[in-house]
Amino acid sequence: MELAGLAGTIYSRCMLDVTRLRVLVAVARCGSVTAAARALNYAQPSVSHHLARLEAETGTKLIQRAGRGIRLTDAGRLLAERAAEIIGRLDAAENELAAYTGLRAGRLRLAAFPSALGTIVPAAAALLRDQQPGVDLRLTEAEPPEALRMLRAGYVDVALVFRYSEERSGSADGFGPGFVPGLGPGEDEDNGIDLAEGLRERLLLTEPVHLVTSAHGAAAGPAADAAAGSGHGEADPAELAGYARHRWIAGCDRCRANLLRQCAQAGFTPKIAFTTDDYIAVQALVAADLGVSTLPALCLRAARHPGIKTVPLPGAHRYVLAVRYGDPPDPPAVDVLMDALRTVAVPSPRCADSQAADAAQVTPPA
Repeated sequence: MELAGLAGTIYSRCMLDVTRLRVLVAVARCGSVTAAARALNYAQPSVSHHLARLEAETGTKLIQRAGRGIRLTDAGRLLAERAAEIIGRLDAAENELAAYTGLRAGRLRLAAFPSALGTIVPAAAALLRDQQPGVDLRLTEAEPPEALRMLRAGYVDVALVFRYSEERSGSADGFGPGFVPGLGPGEDEDNGIDLAEGLRERLLLTEPVHLVTSAHGAAAGPAADAAAGSGHGEADPAELAGYARHRWIAGCDRCRANLLRQCAQAGFTPKIAFTTDDYIAVQALVAADLGVSTLPALCLRAARHPGIKTVPLPGAHRYVLAVRYGDPPDPPAVDVLMDALRTVAVPSPRCADSQAADAAQVTPPA
């Protein structure tokens, strides 16, 4: 059956069973009937039965054999995507209603990327616990694209994401072509809204991106000289072109893409020797003089290796945003979480001064 006819078939038949839609979504996410059964805590024959009944209800082949496993047909993938949206909205409606009737007002689910989980999120969680001890905060680690998918599907209430200053809406950041830029942090209203996707974002932090080099050895180069001349761990802005011949350490897909853009603007293509999305590993590799890299300020705020030097890159920034889905108003607990995130996003001057002093006192090993 053609995909164009699937929607008509669904509407012309009896209403689809939500449980079977959940099973299809689980199979699409897990990649097999066995894994889906484990995730749903179902028996494997029960999952197969639900899939067979769903195919009978739609009159469409949704699953096909592929070697020893299975895969979704085009129609199956289409229905799974729409089913995820439907289930997400049903769950969101249930959660909102429960919040307003007082049944589950304190449950919150937050997805965030690793460096935010190492900085902003613990501080916000502690503040939330002190101000609202009845709120049950559940945390999930997810890079921005996955966090936004979870948000749209209703698996989380708030997604912490980031976007680099060179990125454009409708690309890897997950925002569609209807995105309207924000007004800036500290505003009461939403900083931006994706008109096509219903995403509402609030800018929490604009952070610089730093060139990270070894504090000693061949990769120290001009950045280390500049840092030494300034008397601080942070130096005057550095130019990437001076490191065109060095080996580079790249991060996650989106950070790697940003690195390639930055180097292209500097007139060279970096020789990437290592790739890891672990910012602690990046710093350790740099400290061992195995390459140079770039890291946003949050990664250095979360953990800083004593064997590195950092220099801000001119015009390079990363925006950290808290995103919600759907029309306002939000449940009261979500508003409390948003306020906590905004409060702790920017470190206090005392904390920032302490971090700078620690960096300035670093002495390379003899």
